[in-house]
Amino acid sequence: MSTAAPADTAPARQPVVFVGHGAPTNALEDNRWTREWAALGASLPERPRAVLAVSAHWYINATAVTAMHRPRTIHDFYGFPRELAEFEYPALGAPELAAEVAEFVKPTWVGADQDSWGFDHGTWSVLTHVFPDADVPVAQLSVDASKPAEYHHELGTKLAALRDSGVLVLASGNVVHNLRMVNPAVGETGADWAHRFDDHAEELLGSRPEDAPALLEHPDAARAVPTADHFLPLLYTAGMAAASGERLESFTKDYVWNSLSMTSYRAA
Repeated sequence: MSTAAPADTAPARQPVVFVGHGAPTNALEDNRWTREWAALGASLPERPRAVLAVSAHWYINATAVTAMHRPRTIHDFYGFPRELAEFEYPALGAPELAAEVAEFVKPTWVGADQDSWGFDHGTWSVLTHVFPDADVPVAQLSVDASKPAEYHHELGTKLAALRDSGVLVLASGNVVHNLRMVNPAVGETGADWAHRFDDHAEELLGSRPEDAPALLEHPDAARAVPTADHFLPLLYTAGMAAASGERLESFTKDYVWNSLSMTSYRAA
């Protein structure tokens, strides 16, 4: 009988996720959304070797990825409690993942950010629940404001293979995000148009994620997506699912303040 050690096993395939992140205060709260994010971390096939985060809050006129060893925690908001302004998420960076991202998307150019960005609240307000010990390295990919929806969807398809190397891809934004029409007095409800757009997105992503950019042609898109920053991260998730022949399933579907959707999606 052979006593040779077993060969190294390949890393488990990781899911791709889009999270409706809502207000930064979710970092500090125990609510049904943050419990879902914690459950996501507990449900993973194994601990990922790294996270690639795509956050609505790094919205610049370039495609870039953080490549520093120790990214800073960015407090990109105002008017919130001091505890939130002092919050730190001390995960290590993932420079090797940044290099892989740049290689996967060639000939598209991706800049390596060594010192200007870090983890914004679209990333850390979610990851503090998914990985509360901050023990998984993280690289963050910018959302290029100068590019059309199809560009972001295509980048998602090019990056899909990262999942097979043990990388969890976590996109963060909101399917419906209209701050001008926010009304805190209505609590956890959504306007009729918000429901219509969100329902249409759920139907399309659950059947044809390859067509996700067409969501912007919906009659309610002008109100649901008045600016693209919080919507475009969803297209990375859809592109990755489409590249693998998968469909996206919602794992939360809620609304707050009339014009924000907390709906989240996963392809496993």
